[in-house]
Formats: sequence, structure tokens, C-alpha cells
Amino acid sequence: MSRSVKRVVIQTQQRLRTLLRDYFVDLDAAASDPARRVAWCTSVGPCEILTAMGFDVFFPENHGAMLGARKVSHKHIPLAVAAGYCAESCSYMTSDIGASIAGYSPLQESYGIAGTPTPDLLVYSTNQCREVQDWFSFFGRKHEAAVLGVCPPTHLGRVGADDVAFVRKQILNMVSQIEDSFKLQMDWDRLREVVALSSRASTLWLEVLETARTRPAPFSFFDGLIHMAPVIVMRGSQVAVDYYETLLVEMKQRVADGVGAVPAEKWRLYWEGMPIWPKLREVSEKFFDLNAVIAASTYCNSWAFEPFDGGDPLEWMAKTSIEIFINRDENTKQAFLVDMFQKFGIEGAIFHNARTCPNNTNSRFGMAQRLREELGMPILVLDGDLSDVRFFSTAQSMTNIEAFIEQLEGRQR
Repeated sequence: MSRSVKRVVIQTQQRLRTLLRDYFVDLDAAASDPARRVAWCTSVGPCEILTAMGFDVFFPENHGAMLGARKVSHKHIPLAVAAGYCAESCSYMTSDIGASIAGYSPLQESYGIAGTPTPDLLVYSTNQCREVQDWFSFFGRKHEAAVLGVCPPTHLGRVGADDVAFVRKQILNMVSQIEDSFKLQMDWDRLREVVALSSRASTLWLEVLETARTRPAPFSFFDGLIHMAPVIVMRGSQVAVDYYETLLVEMKQRVADGVGAVPAEKWRLYWEGMPIWPKLREVSEKFFDLNAVIAASTYCNSWAFEPFDGGDPLEWMAKTSIEIFINRDENTKQAFLVDMFQKFGIEGAIFHNARTCPNNTNSRFGMAQRLREELGMPILVLDGDLSDVRFFSTAQSMTNIEAFIEQLEGRQR
């Protein structure tokens, strides 16, 4: 494909740059203001209770992704290994710990601030993985800050009322601990407002992702990795809602105008697993040049929650936190993928075998092969990692992607 064919820029992205700068600069200000408190939270953790109780919230996984995208994770991971952390553990965790030991943060270069904000409190949920509790415990010890966690049941098929009640009780207990430790009182009306905003942003985000069901898809997985930031780091705010309302209008206009993320779209693919942050540009350009759009992914859908009906906010938080894809059993995950393939007209799937993220890698126990057999669909497993570039071979991966597209072409003949 000729490089004369250009991507059509998503205009809303200009606004995103300003929002992120404002968010991080404000966090930096909060960390140095005695009247404000900063809490760290995992990306699908109970951030709504923190916002409702007046904390400014920082998400270390976002920082880990930034380290990966800057291609510096491999420089800092050895420092975490020297401190006793296994090199094969989550590279978000090891690179973030290593960067902290080195006194480095990409926030310094991107936004001119000192680095990550000093936490008064760290809150995690193990609905994603075990590593988050050890990651947050490192920083709790470093900053002499309290670390609180929610540990929901994992690998669930059907999510039952008992499961939801169990997690709700843990969240309620966390609220009590925060109230006691910081001499605060939960404003339950405020929590409902925050949860409603969180749910609204999530619903709008899902609508944005769903626009890619059209041909050509106006929005790709690689676009999603950029535009998902507000639904993660600004969840529970009107700012996030406003952003996705604007983005959705632009996506609907692109659909009406027939504007595609890949202008000469020929193949519609699915991405299963974590992004390869250090190699996003190379991988994105390779698919673009091969006329292939990654129209949907599991990862970007991780923040597409069920709508809040205005009832018990803690129940909604508990239910959404354990219903996420990463927390489900193999059968539920496989059924979800089959449904997504059908909804988005997927012709082939990419499974990323992220070497340091076994909990969010679904090609290790036969799922890719089962889907090949069930659907007769070509599936490519790419070896790599979310942050550690040393696990990714560019030459081999590009050759494998080219061969995969040739396989799709051969099926059309």
C-alpha cells in the first residue's frame, strides 16, 4: 500500500492533550498542598469512593504504560530486580518500582513536573492480578502511607449475588477504614453522583468503541489506546463525560462520511490481550500498510461497565469490579470473544502472549486453538510484553503479521 494514503486525524485528540496536562499538573499541585490528599488506585479499583471522599487520584498502571511507551522500562526493571522483585513479574510493576528507585518519571519530560505524586493512601483491587498488592505495598513502605485492598473472588463464571455481597462488604469496610484514618465522613449522595458520572463516561466510551462495527471502522484499537485515558484516570468526573460526548459526535460523523481509521480497510481483526506499548507505532503502521484495521479488542472494553441505575453505588462498584473480563473463567472469556468476533465482523484475531502478564494473556491454555477449531478463524499468537521490549522481536513479529495477512488473502481465493 502506498504511503501516500494518510490517516485521517481524530480532532478530539487535541483536546485530550490539554486534559491530560491539566490532570497531571493538578496532581502535582495536590501533592504539595497540605490541604489536599492524594490516593493511588488500581485502574479498575474503587476509585469512586476516593473521589467522593475528596482525594485526588493517581493511577500507577497509567504510569507503567507511559514507561513502556517511552521505551525505557528495560532500563529500570534491573533496579527492581536488584531490590528483590522477579524479572518475570508484571513489567508495569517492576519498571515503575525501578523508575522510582532511579528517580525518573516520564511526567518530568511530558509535563514539566517532578514526577509521580506522593500518596497519602494507596488502594488496590486484585480483580486484575496479585501483583498490584505487592506493587502498592512497595510504595506504601517507601512513603509510609496506608495500603488498603479489595480481594474479590476470581476466575468466575456466573457472577452471583453472594459474590457481589462479599465484595460490597469489603468496599464498605474500606470506607470505614478511610473515615477512621483520615477523620473523614462519606457523603453518600456525593458517591452516587460520582458513580453516575463514572457510569456515564463508561457508557459513552462503549458507544465510541461500538462505532467500529461499521465498515470502514472509524476508530481502531490503536486509537482506543490513546482515547481511553479519561475513562481510566478521570473516571467519576464531568470532564470525562464531556470528553466522550465530543468524541462520540466525531465518530458518528466519521461513520456518516465513510471515514475509516484505515482508509483502504480490507481486513477486520481483533486484538486479545495487553498492548505492546514500546512497539505501538511499528505494529500500528504494519497493520495500516496491510489494509488491516483492528476494529475491536478486549483491552479497550475493560472500562466499558454496566450502566448505574441510581440504586446502591457500592453494589454497582462491587458488581462491575468482578464482572470484568480479566476476572472471569475460561468459558466466559471464550464466549465473550465469540460474541465480539460476530458483532464486529472479525476475520482474524491476534492474541498477544505478554510474557510478564500471564493473568491477561489468554493464549496459554488452548483458547486460541479452540477458537480456531470452533470458528475456522485464523488466529496469530504474537510473543511480546506490555512494557519490556526485550521480549519482542520486531523482525520476527512483522514477518509473522505479513504471513498472517497472506493467510487471510489465501482464504479469499
